[in-house]
Formats: sequence, structure tokens, C-alpha cells
Amino acid sequence: MSNSFLNKYGEWAVVTGASDGIGRSIALELAKKGLNLVIVARRESLLMKLEDEIKSMTRVQVKTLALDLTQEGATPQLMQEIQGLNVGLFAGVAGFGTSGDFIRSDLSNELNMFDLNCRSVVEQTFYFAKEFASKKRGGIILMGSLVGFQGTPMSANYAATKAFVQTFAEGIYYELKPLGVDVLVSAPGPVASGFSHRARMKMGLAATPEEVARGTIHALGRGLTVRPGFISKFLGWSLMMLPRGLRVRVMGLIMGGMTQHQINDR
Repeated sequence: MSNSFLNKYGEWAVVTGASDGIGRSIALELAKKGLNLVIVARRESLLMKLEDEIKSMTRVQVKTLALDLTQEGATPQLMQEIQGLNVGLFAGVAGFGTSGDFIRSDLSNELNMFDLNCRSVVEQTFYFAKEFASKKRGGIILMGSLVGFQGTPMSANYAATKAFVQTFAEGIYYELKPLGVDVLVSAPGPVASGFSHRARMKMGLAATPEEVARGTIHALGRGLTVRPGFISKFLGWSLMMLPRGLRVRVMGLIMGGMTQHQINDR
């Protein structure tokens, strides 16, 4: 671990969505690099297991916080819990997706996803961006997605939330860069994690959470957007060559294959 990384992003990192998937893998990678961690998620039992794993392999300090970030008052509670810690890195990984026909979806679930993927991200980023800017150093990692670069049939609302994150990150990147704060949006493609189960999608080729985490952390401070993993890079650059309308149709075909079982199960 280089001293420059610790000077820029230490002593503490806050990782939301750390109980499994990409968030868990990012927490592990940061622990290996020597940062103390505040790990946040809804499921306390999984956070405790992750804390034990981190402490068995490193000497970093770990603070667990079981919070549902969609609930009113959750972000102020998070900020209260980390008072006094020298936080230099925020990884806002908490989020989930849905799939299938929008008009057949559960509206409350769709709005809950919007609250977690967008509202809470803005709320938390506002706090950390101000803190980091005042210290003239720090890093912010936000999670976008391959589907966030165009409308995506059979995942319309989820894709829209990730388009919001992408656009939001692009804007604050240029605002915060002169203030010494790095912003990175990570836009993976399919990832083999618990995400696909909750989103009711069946994936073929998929990156591992570990692959996404390593690629994301490596890219911090090196640019604005990273597409971690071969699948994300291949699909991303292939789609980029197409007109936006055609990209939407292609993504509809891809998502149609991932959600065909939903139609068969009706």
C-alpha cells in the first residue's frame, strides 16, 4: 500500500452495501490496503461476519453499522456514528435492482429502489463532499451500471436510477476536482452476486464482485468512469458505436434474455 494512497484516502473509509456482493469485496480490498472501515448495510449478522474476516487477515479497525438507508433519518444517524473519525473515502455501493415489465412491477418496491439508489446517494455524497473539500483531499466512489448509459427495456426504472448516478457523478467530478477530491463512478455489466437474485434476473457471463472491486479501486483518482471487468468493457465499447435508439433496442434484447423466465412463470 503506497503512502500516497493513505495520505489521500485514509485513515477511514465508509462503505455502504457492505454485507455482500460488490460492497463486501470493496471493503475487503480497502482493508488489505490498510484503511480502517465503517461498513454499513441492513443485515447485521453479515456485517459481523465480514468484520471477523477482515480482522482475521488485517490489523485495521472495523466499525459496523446496521442501517436501512432508505429510511428517513438513516443518513443523519450514519453521520452521527462516524463523528470524530478521519474519513477520507466514501464508497456508496448500497443499492438494488428490479427487472421485468414496469407496469407489472410493485410500485412501492420501485420507489424504494429510487430512494436507495438516488436519494440516499445524494444525501450521503453531500455530506462527504463538503467534508473532503474542506480538507482538500478525499475520494468518492459511486456505483453506476452498464444499463445506465441508455434506456433499458425490462429494467426501465433501475436503468434510470443508474443514469442519474452517472450524470450526478459526472457533474460533481468537475466541481470537486479543483478542491482535491476524486470522484469515480463504476459502471459494471452483469455481476455474479446476490443482486441478480433480488432483481429476478438470470445471468450467463458475469464478472465476479472481486474483479469489479479491484478494477474500481485501481481506477480511483485516474479518471471519471471505469467499466470494471471484460464483459463491461466489451459491451460498453460495442454499444458506444451505436445510435442511442439502437442501443436501447439491443439492451432490450439482452434484458429480455435475462428475464425470459419471468414470462414463462406467469
